[in-house]
Amino acid sequence: MKLSYSGIKDTAAWEQAGIKLPSYDPQLLSEQTKADPVWVHFGIGNIFRIFIGGIADTLIRNGDLDRGIICAETFDYEVVDRIYDPFDNLVLAVTLHEDGQTEQRVLGSLCEAVKAGALDHTRGRLAEVFRSPGLQMVSLTITEKGYAMRGAYGTWLPYVQADLEKGPAGAVGAMGVLTAMLLERYHERAYPIAIVSMDNVSANGRKLRECVVETAKEWKARGYVDGGFLAYVSDESRVSFPWTMIDKITPRPGEEVYRMLTDKGVEDMEPVTTSRHTYIAPYANAEAPQYLVVEDNFPNGRPPLEKAGVYMTDRETVNRSERMKVTVCLNPIHTALCTFACMFRYTLFADCMHDPQLRALAQELGYQEGLRVVKDPGILSPRAFLDEVLEVRFPNPYLGDSSARIAVDISQMVGIRFGETIKAYVEKDGTAAGLTAIPLAIAGWLRYLLAVDDQGEPFDLSPDPMIPQLQQLLEGVEFGDPDSLKDRARPILSNAHIFGIDLYQAGLGKKIESMLRSMLAGPGAVRETLRSYLD
Repeated sequence: MKLSYSGIKDTAAWEQAGIKLPSYDPQLLSEQTKADPVWVHFGIGNIFRIFIGGIADTLIRNGDLDRGIICAETFDYEVVDRIYDPFDNLVLAVTLHEDGQTEQRVLGSLCEAVKAGALDHTRGRLAEVFRSPGLQMVSLTITEKGYAMRGAYGTWLPYVQADLEKGPAGAVGAMGVLTAMLLERYHERAYPIAIVSMDNVSANGRKLRECVVETAKEWKARGYVDGGFLAYVSDESRVSFPWTMIDKITPRPGEEVYRMLTDKGVEDMEPVTTSRHTYIAPYANAEAPQYLVVEDNFPNGRPPLEKAGVYMTDRETVNRSERMKVTVCLNPIHTALCTFACMFRYTLFADCMHDPQLRALAQELGYQEGLRVVKDPGILSPRAFLDEVLEVRFPNPYLGDSSARIAVDISQMVGIRFGETIKAYVEKDGTAAGLTAIPLAIAGWLRYLLAVDDQGEPFDLSPDPMIPQLQQLLEGVEFGDPDSLKDRARPILSNAHIFGIDLYQAGLGKKIESMLRSMLAGPGAVRETLRSYLD
């Protein structure tokens, strides 16, 4: 049993293994999609393949869509070479239920994979796709750091600076490539298009629009584009940037899933770790719950996404849904607990949900501090959503989600996941000094950056672009010596580029320093600090 166009023609073997196959011809769908594309997606990793690919597959199976998705990758070309091309772009989607049951389905909705940032013939192919008048939407799952244009102190990141200087023809970063492709569309009669961020970024549509417009302005200043192009990407009646909220926990490919598929007779399912530290496999595994809320603003039409369970609504409802999830009910709890889980040596995140201090931290953060300032989106109940997160989703042991995965790129997230709630309290009360769980989470993150656990033993930090800079600022802070902290945390805690607000002005800086000093006292000090504040 091989995952390929020819391999799935032996339907009996797959059916006997309990793996559902496409009810359509994925090879024919691929040909139709390449000839007349309607949907392009940037960032073709795990959540895209099983969630967004699953949405498209549902629409195609039900006869509501007759073309799939063109997949564009700007960051890690090994994903194309090792996961897409050898398997004819097919995905084996595995749903992991909390009772241990699984569902397996082959998705044929991903029809072509393009190395979008490569300056060769593949760039020409992507340009051809963007010039297609029938192209309706470009979606993105490039993670939070994909929207970072500037560093902690407001200067251009090096690769962004290079893209701005080289112009559209030489751009290789996601924002540069996307803007360059919009230039192709502009030259081809300026057809309308929707550019849809599906990343966990507050007001993601606004953030994406700012990145594209800023890139266009810089290119105009350098003479690469004209004023008409800047007007085109600035006009949301022609180039719209719908806001969204996305939610589906999608861990790295699980070894147990690999063994299960191999035992069923599916060949060549080995997980891959690329040289750029992408963890991926021919299969993708994820939980069953999923939410996608999208602002219905598509100037060139769109697929009937609502027929696959997507909430199509207005911007304010999307914004409230996103803030509910990203700043209160899910992501902040993930971020708050994962660093402590690493310091307590919980490899699986689900295990930390049975830790009394970490569970108390999650409940304080969600029910006490978060729900007090969250606005009900109407289409989803914040309390019911939080109940599901803490009682069903996070404790699911079959997900196999690791604390280390969740800890990736935290510096890019704390401003969204904690900063927004801090600002809400400052706006409401004039200060956030009454908070406990959020400052504990931030202190825990800084303590985690020392790369020693709660017993003083070293461990590896998860990748994060700001680790070298942050560790340099904390240089001299020692495990077992609270006084070594001195004033070293101030440059971090006062940095509004990181948190969205100066935490000292918010009334939290000194409180976090005090918590961090307590966590530095010696073996067991992290746990004792949590216990003292939460009990």
